[in-house]
Amino acid sequence: MEDEDWVLVEPLTGNTIQEPTWMDSEIPRPLKVTFREPAKYWTDAIPIGNGRLGAMIWGGISSEIIQLNEDTLWTGIPSDFTNPDAPEALSVVRKFVDDGQYAEASAAAVKLFGKPADVYQLLGDIKLEFDDSHLTYAEETYYRELDLDTATAKVKYSVGDIEFTREYFASYPDQVIVVRLSASRSGSLSFKLSLDSMLDHRCYVNAESEIIMEGSCPGKRIPPKVEASDSPKGIQFSAVLDLQISDGIGAVHVLGNKMLKVEGSDWAVLLLVASSSFESPFIKPSDSRKDPTSESLRALKSIKNLSYSDLYARHLDDYQNLFHRVLFQLCKSSDLVMNNLRPSTDASYLKENKGDLVPTVERIKSFQFDEDPSLVELLFQFGRYLLISCSRPGTQVANLQGIWNKDLQPSWDSAPHLNINLEMNYWLSLPCNLSECQEPLFDFIKSLSTNGSKTARVNYEKCGWVVHHKSDIWAKSSADRENAVWALWPMGGAWLCTHLWEHYNYSMDKDFLKTEAYPLLEGCVSFLLDWLVERPEGYLETNPSTSPEHMFIAPDGKPASVSYSSTMDMAIIKEVFSSIVAASEILDRQNDDLVQKVRQAQPNLRPTQIAEDGSIMEWAQDFRDPEVHHRHLSHLFGLFPGHTITIEKNPDLCKAAENSLYKRGEDGPGWSTAWKSALWAHLHNSEHAYRMIKHLIKLVDPDHEVAFEGGLYSNLFAAHPPFQIDANFGFLAF
Repeated sequence: MEDEDWVLVEPLTGNTIQEPTWMDSEIPRPLKVTFREPAKYWTDAIPIGNGRLGAMIWGGISSEIIQLNEDTLWTGIPSDFTNPDAPEALSVVRKFVDDGQYAEASAAAVKLFGKPADVYQLLGDIKLEFDDSHLTYAEETYYRELDLDTATAKVKYSVGDIEFTREYFASYPDQVIVVRLSASRSGSLSFKLSLDSMLDHRCYVNAESEIIMEGSCPGKRIPPKVEASDSPKGIQFSAVLDLQISDGIGAVHVLGNKMLKVEGSDWAVLLLVASSSFESPFIKPSDSRKDPTSESLRALKSIKNLSYSDLYARHLDDYQNLFHRVLFQLCKSSDLVMNNLRPSTDASYLKENKGDLVPTVERIKSFQFDEDPSLVELLFQFGRYLLISCSRPGTQVANLQGIWNKDLQPSWDSAPHLNINLEMNYWLSLPCNLSECQEPLFDFIKSLSTNGSKTARVNYEKCGWVVHHKSDIWAKSSADRENAVWALWPMGGAWLCTHLWEHYNYSMDKDFLKTEAYPLLEGCVSFLLDWLVERPEGYLETNPSTSPEHMFIAPDGKPASVSYSSTMDMAIIKEVFSSIVAASEILDRQNDDLVQKVRQAQPNLRPTQIAEDGSIMEWAQDFRDPEVHHRHLSHLFGLFPGHTITIEKNPDLCKAAENSLYKRGEDGPGWSTAWKSALWAHLHNSEHAYRMIKHLIKLVDPDHEVAFEGGLYSNLFAAHPPFQIDANFGFLAF
């Protein structure tokens, strides 16, 4: 598919329809997320990003906070993800499983755990302070928007007869966050400017128009209350904020060597560049050759002579080359369906504020009875916008929150989770024509395979490479900690490998298959073949095995999580085995010993089974489920994102999958809702797929969040709650 192709995506199947005949006469509604007031919560703020640098725009009046992220800022240093005592522990766990002592196996699995993953950090804040006259602004003039078509945020409001405007974008080609402030009356723009961070840092003014912030991340995941000499040196960082104002009008003053003050200007442009000492997952920060401040100053020097218009044009050309590849429209008219609104204050508000001026929060509120298709279109393109903004060639992989984070200790460490989150983050990349955005995932898989080969060899005495359920910037490959129900899951690397074959299927890039995908598949398959054991029934099984994050009641009545051959284990292995066999035929390697071993193993893998109640069995035995509405749908992997269960070839299993979805219910966090929508779509049940979409599009009140209920915040971020970005991506994937 050519870069400039426009594509109409068919709802539910994700298939593309070339050259829609009715597009010329229909102008889609502008793709904008809009607000009529400043952000009150972080989830009201506007996200912008260039893959590496991110910012959240609050749009305050008397003061403005622009919260900053840089994707390599993490706690910790490279670690040893091996445990020489694990092989003995593995034998103990396997014996318990073989004896049917599943609760004991679950308890004994603690000795297979490794160190906890490290934690994603924040960069800091740009702070703008305006004079008290801004407190008298006319509330009815306030407007804030994110324009998805241009990847630009805007804030405007009036104080008296003066209109103040701010524009924000994050440029990938120039690796800079750009902010332009202006006033409609000459000489009316005055403000104070500073940088700050919750991390250990120092700030100083350089050359009377730049503020430099230098700091460091903790060398351990939780900042220890000890002397600095007792803690390893963490990742160092630097941010440089450059200030430019209108020629000949206005002045810049230095306040206390940490703050700049602008007086009486027409406009001002801020350029924020940042760098860190992170080089790779295998180089300690203390050994890094990178000087973040020097790198940041060089980056600034390369663009400082470019005008705002030039920077914007370069940003727009780069971004729209990706964004304009897909046009998604559900109906010819995207106007709000005013006639069907129920009597309410919301309906009155919407009638008075047609078009872009309708705040997105009101559109979310009204969706349960309005069902405006243009909001679905907006949410679809918002997901594509987010992936472009947080995952580009050369950046880190999109984490649990993409790149946007405000906390030193974010929920779930904001780390990539490999038992659904990371994979779901990239489900949309191929069907939504953003294959370049997948490159960080492939880079990450390569790093994981390096550490994972050591974990496989030492922890399990197996060949190949293995990765578990949670990782970090250091490519952590070992099991995490606390509880086997999530930590003991050695299928993370195997699931990631399915993306390699999927990429080939879309691109038909034989060179990619030969040089990148196949070596990784070989290592993964080598581990899986070694990991499988033959049980008395004659099947090749996995032991120990869990179904991600879900418990069962063992036959002896005890709660447990560890058994053998969970349905998800076997479905992933079947998928990977099929991939390497198909790849070997394309590369003329079908006679390799490894491929022959796979062919011999395939018929002996435990098949997917149907339980007594007609649903798909989640474990190898029909254990009692203590939480039938559990959020994970791991046992349905074969239906989606796998390909081993289809309507055409497996009608009985599809019926059982349908029963499983009914059994699970419709409630759950955002990512679970997105997965259910995709599963229903693959069952060709458009009604239920849409019901899941409708379930997702409900407003979350940050003051009254309810865990595991899902929904959307006012800025369209998807909720677990709290915010997790995977549902924004998974929503597009079916």
